[in-house]
Amino acid sequence: MIDPSGFTYCHEHLHIDLSPQKGTEDCRLDQFALLCDEMRALQVVGVKNIVEVTNAFMGRNPHFIENIMAATGINVLLSTGYYIEGFFPGALYEQSEQAIADGMIREIEVGIDDSSLKATVIGEIGSSENHFSETEQRVFRAAARAHFETGRPISTHQSMSTMGKAQIALLKQCGVAMDRVTIGHCDLRDNTDDILWMLDSGCYVQFDTIGKNSYYPDSKRAETLHYLCERGYANQIMLSMDITRRSHLKANGGLGFTYLIEAFVPLLRAQGLSEQHIDTMLRTNPTQFFS
Repeated sequence: MIDPSGFTYCHEHLHIDLSPQKGTEDCRLDQFALLCDEMRALQVVGVKNIVEVTNAFMGRNPHFIENIMAATGINVLLSTGYYIEGFFPGALYEQSEQAIADGMIREIEVGIDDSSLKATVIGEIGSSENHFSETEQRVFRAAARAHFETGRPISTHQSMSTMGKAQIALLKQCGVAMDRVTIGHCDLRDNTDDILWMLDSGCYVQFDTIGKNSYYPDSKRAETLHYLCERGYANQIMLSMDITRRSHLKANGGLGFTYLIEAFVPLLRAQGLSEQHIDTMLRTNPTQFFS
């Protein structure tokens, strides 16, 4: 569970392999020594918890995570579920909602593979860009079943900040309470109206691609967060970086995990966000949601 004494990154990857789909070795994040260095540096700046949302068939490796935790002392929460079209195993298309849910429940209650770790988050479950396929929706309905059985929260993936409203509508239809749902990747385009609609539904939203300026500039992320916090929504927002590539690591020339604290948080302060706003998004909200 969450260590409330420190900050939490709500949506990260410490071992992920999307290289078969992406066609580049850069998308195989598995450099143990460099990741340990990153986790030690994070703790120096106050981050104690990582929500690791790599699930089955994304290159999840629970033994790798066990070793990072043992080597560095970072607290990592693992996830269960299935990602999006293009990353599903063939067998998933033949499974019922209940069978899919049973697999999630098993990883929450029994454990992941033969490791000592159990999933405590249902995620990242997602929808494709501008499309929510039938199988993706079946995964969401299965996630709802697993949520009701275990009480664990649901964390989603929006491809390029699309389909979040449809995700919420489906989960509401399944009866899931919105304060147990967090919508991922809300910060990849100009979509403030959609974010406000989602916040008003009662869910959490994630600004979790901080540092990915090629998609959307951090200056605009900071402006939008200022706008939302000024309107009283700080208690429904969480932050992260969604690091997925070797080239994202500092030793490989990337921004590194500490960028959020060392560069983006000062940008938020310059926008006028208070220390309470920052603490709420990085500590209070994740502690409440993921516990």
